[in-house]
Amino acid sequence: MTWDQMWELMRPATVETFQMVGVATLATILLGLPLGLLLVLTDRGGALQNLPVNRVVGTVVNIGRSLPFVILMVALLDFTRGLVGTTLGWQAASVPLAIGAIPFFARLVETAVREVDSGLLEAVHAMGGGTWTAVRKVLLPESLPALVSSVVTTIIALIAFSAMAGTVGGGGLGTLAVNYGYLRFETAFMWVIVAELVIIVTVIQLAGDLVVRRLSDRGRSGGRARLLRPRRPAATPAG
Repeated sequence: MTWDQMWELMRPATVETFQMVGVATLATILLGLPLGLLLVLTDRGGALQNLPVNRVVGTVVNIGRSLPFVILMVALLDFTRGLVGTTLGWQAASVPLAIGAIPFFARLVETAVREVDSGLLEAVHAMGGGTWTAVRKVLLPESLPALVSSVVTTIIALIAFSAMAGTVGGGGLGTLAVNYGYLRFETAFMWVIVAELVIIVTVIQLAGDLVVRRLSDRGRSGGRARLLRPRRPAATPAG
């Protein structure tokens, strides 16, 4: 197989991989972030302390994390078909990808948020701030570098899972590697796909590390002080 033939096959497959990982990442953040915050807020000593709810949510998250991705894909076939109308292609693969990544990301969010200094939360509450204010003004801003790092870790895990989804017709580079590298014994083509995946993951990791460093530097340069600095009352005109 020539390089031109490889490229003609890899170009749409790469787009499909980005599409399924992008959709799954968006769904994972939208659902996993509040789930991780809920684990922290309902835990012992949390602003919304509710141990029964915390145990139930924690159990669901642990079960979701313990399921191997291949088994999860098979178990969700009927749900996937009902949701997107098919079990083949990148649209179908996005469903188990997101469902498998949500509990994983929720635990990463929980870990990141727990690292926030409890003294900042006490300061917000002392100034009359409620739970939502504490989340918006302290928990999320202070844990932002760790949250971005968690998103990067999740994206890389989703890329690995997307390749695995290719074994059951999930589309993308995984399907291409199986169809040509394995079934047609195009070993060289398979290694080209592996090299592309390595490059994609490396670029994402380097970009994520750069963003995390900049956010961390910004936080050390006085962001915390501005966060808790009381607002000055507006000046009233003389007269």
